[in-house]
Amino acid sequence: MPAADGRVHELFTQLGIEIDPQLYRLALTHRSWAFEHGGAPHNERLEFLGDAVLGVVVTEHLYRSFPDKPEGWLAKMRAAVVNTYALADVARGLGLGQALLLGKGERQTGGADKDSILADATEALIASVFLSCGRDAASRFVRTLMDPVVEAASADGRATDWKTALQELAAHRGLAAPRYEHTASGPDHDRRFEARAVVGSTHYAPFIARSKKLAEQGAAELAHQQLFSQS
Repeated sequence: MPAADGRVHELFTQLGIEIDPQLYRLALTHRSWAFEHGGAPHNERLEFLGDAVLGVVVTEHLYRSFPDKPEGWLAKMRAAVVNTYALADVARGLGLGQALLLGKGERQTGGADKDSILADATEALIASVFLSCGRDAASRFVRTLMDPVVEAASADGRATDWKTALQELAAHRGLAAPRYEHTASGPDHDRRFEARAVVGSTHYAPFIARSKKLAEQGAAELAHQQLFSQS
């Protein structure tokens, strides 16, 4: 197995998961490493399967945990939980970055902390658990990883479309439609986007995120909170 951080294996032990060592290695093998080693297998097929397993487990959990919420809310919550940025943070919590098999160029340019690579590896790892131990074990693994993410997302209202909410509030107050100003910083592999909502002549507090879309949602939430509090 790759020299992974012990947190991954501690979690497997806690959950009673005995993963196939070859599948584990494959889950952490990026195509850049495979390319440098004569076209060896890499984790993209596992990622495809893991994405499906992750989606089913999280969707079922949301369906059962929030029986009074409509389909639209559930869909937004799933999108807030099952996305590249959330999965990358999960991977960082597991210490997957240094366990990844990456090509020299990819590692030199920060691939071990690149959101897309970490998220893909997380999905591939889920698939490797599914293939090694079956659906019940994969469900336990996914729930252990994602339940805290679901709890945090439901608590801070990430299922709310704040851009729509801000637009509706501005219209109700007879104000101009919101617009957004943007800046970006950082290297390509670790880009940060700053967005600021502007309503009429008022510029609201900025919000920084790993994507322009998330930055706009955060900026809209900040503006909505401030505008709503005004009499």
